[in-house]
Amino acid sequence: MTRPRVARAGENETRRGSAVVVGASLAGLMTGLALSRVGIGVTVLERATGFPRTGAAIRLDESRRRRLAQLGRSIPAAIPSCAPDLVPSTWTAVHDALCAAVAADPHIEVRHDTAVQHVDQDAESAWAVAADGSTFRGDVVVGADGYRSLVRRHVAPEKPDATFAGYLIWLGLADEAAIPSPRRWPLDVAFLSSADEYLFGYPVPGHDGSLLPGSRQLGWAWYDAGRNDLLRETGCVVGSHVHHSLTAAHIPAATFRALADEARDRWPAPWRDAILDCIRRRAIVGTPITEYVPDRLVDRRLALVGDAAHVPTPMTGMGFGASLDDAEAIAAAIAAGRNGSSVVEALRAYERKRLGTVRRMVQSGQEFSRGFASRTA
Repeated sequence: MTRPRVARAGENETRRGSAVVVGASLAGLMTGLALSRVGIGVTVLERATGFPRTGAAIRLDESRRRRLAQLGRSIPAAIPSCAPDLVPSTWTAVHDALCAAVAADPHIEVRHDTAVQHVDQDAESAWAVAADGSTFRGDVVVGADGYRSLVRRHVAPEKPDATFAGYLIWLGLADEAAIPSPRRWPLDVAFLSSADEYLFGYPVPGHDGSLLPGSRQLGWAWYDAGRNDLLRETGCVVGSHVHHSLTAAHIPAATFRALADEARDRWPAPWRDAILDCIRRRAIVGTPITEYVPDRLVDRRLALVGDAAHVPTPMTGMGFGASLDDAEAIAAAIAAGRNGSSVVEALRAYERKRLGTVRRMVQSGQEFSRGFASRTA
């Protein structure tokens, strides 16, 4: 059998090993930085050329900011925040900061527009094959390719798919200056409930990083279990599996009108005004929620991190922290081993450290999901 053509990570550098990371979202970038920090040459493969701007937010306490600083010194400074324990950062700001840190690292190569179609391994290495036939080989392949992970299909073929949790979250982000409201703007996250729905509202820094009143943004996440038929009609959910999010272009006008009416009835200012502003601009994404409780994280030289490894409901608030924990743990495990057969044992050590913790994390949110989804069943 002819061995695939090789492009080996870090082949022009003196490194203590090599890794291919599939996926350049938060988990993939943090894993690439963590591996580079312990002397591993890294190639990151990403099928997309860019990521959309959404209302998703991440709360970074001081501990997480210090840990991110260990991955890349410029990261905390690039994430605007004047009160890190009170004000979340946008997903986009964190992602941009990680991208900048990766771009500055000479031992990490990122290849965009590279859709991985297959991964495999032998006794000496593991590799990922892209749609154009290019093959990228390393001592390990790490799947950071999200809730629909291709790498997971090879690590856990008996349980390859995350499952639909029975509800979606509407996400939006509005500029404070565009929203008239006589009420004092909040400084912290708001958690609101009305009828059978929940809303998280959170001020985040403005486009220029400012937290001054009038210059910020308001992000919101609206939990909705009443539109599963729409998700199935639009192909977002097929059977028990989520295929994609519901973008504004595919949201019917009648749904926008209904959301506006419900927002006026259910939510107070300023969150109501932020939602209505997003509806007027058609700047909303509907994200069907998935969950995945892993039984394994590793198969010899293949490993999983982030949403490829475990998918909790956002209600747990643990997804980003778990991805950072994964990145640090897999780098520490690989650093403790050496090239050759011990790489396999190093990944087993990573699995032993993380599997029980991430299983409990996902399970901790399943009671909420089952109860919330059943309200409109």
